[in-house]
Amino acid sequence: MASGLPGGLPGGLPGGLSGGPTVADDGEGLASAAGEAGPGARRRRELGSTSARSLLLTVLGEFALPSRQPVWTGAFLGALAALGVEEKAARQAVARSSTEGLLQADRVGRRTRWHLTDRGEQLLTEGTERIYGFMRRRQRWDGRWLVLAVTVPETNRQLRHKLRTRLTWAGMGSPASGIWVVPDAGRVDEVAAIVDELGIGHSTMSWTGPSAGIGDPQDVVAAAWRLEEIEAAYDEFVAQFASRRVDGQQDGFVAQVQLVHAWRRFPALDPALPAELLDHDWPGPDAATVFHRCHERWHRRAQAYWETLCAGADDRT
Repeated sequence: MASGLPGGLPGGLPGGLSGGPTVADDGEGLASAAGEAGPGARRRRELGSTSARSLLLTVLGEFALPSRQPVWTGAFLGALAALGVEEKAARQAVARSSTEGLLQADRVGRRTRWHLTDRGEQLLTEGTERIYGFMRRRQRWDGRWLVLAVTVPETNRQLRHKLRTRLTWAGMGSPASGIWVVPDAGRVDEVAAIVDELGIGHSTMSWTGPSAGIGDPQDVVAAAWRLEEIEAAYDEFVAQFASRRVDGQQDGFVAQVQLVHAWRRFPALDPALPAELLDHDWPGPDAATVFHRCHERWHRRAQAYWETLCAGADDRT
């Protein structure tokens, strides 16, 4: 096998423009410093690494988005408290989401309630569709690749970061500096939109088509994506949730948020390569089965707890 992830939003992925994403890339730019520990220890720390804002995005996508109802500040604070987030960090997460244009405040007397903005609804809807549709269906590969060659100066770190984030979310990997590939020529429109939005069309070239037979595609895959790390992350996801039991509404709420929070990073980690480029069965579809089964099992209790939080939101502004 060739060796080497939010509803969720495509967030920042650390690193430069060469090399595929690592398990540390969770959609929120969370990564451990290189060299602190071995890969196993890093993975355990990374899988448990969360931020208040990241959890809030998951709560918004799971509960606020489907209802389209305003949410009192106290409900957000209560939800994040159940997930182990301190009040100060929870307030900062809400304020940051407002600053970024995802939430809009509405004062009612001394209290504040929050609405999703049009932009917030759009981004959360796109992320949710990607999360819940990921690994649902695997299509047979037609043998064609999309190859992108793009030049962004190393001094423009912000643009490089955005480009890496967006292309990785689109399933692309980088086997060499400035080169991005994906074995799915059908992503042309999606990638073209990214290039256009970032204003880098003048320094970009692209091709679609089958391999010319020069070189081994497996070497490209090995250089572009760290498949062994992604596979290990799937194994840990299944081990964490497949046999988990919940007791009561709050426990169901916590379990569901943690489930979605853990799953939402996989669309940004896993390029969903066709079976023709893999040498054994990929664990992604089995992990997806665990995700959907657990979500269905826990959703009713989680939703009931959320409704209780919203109905009984306290007077904290």
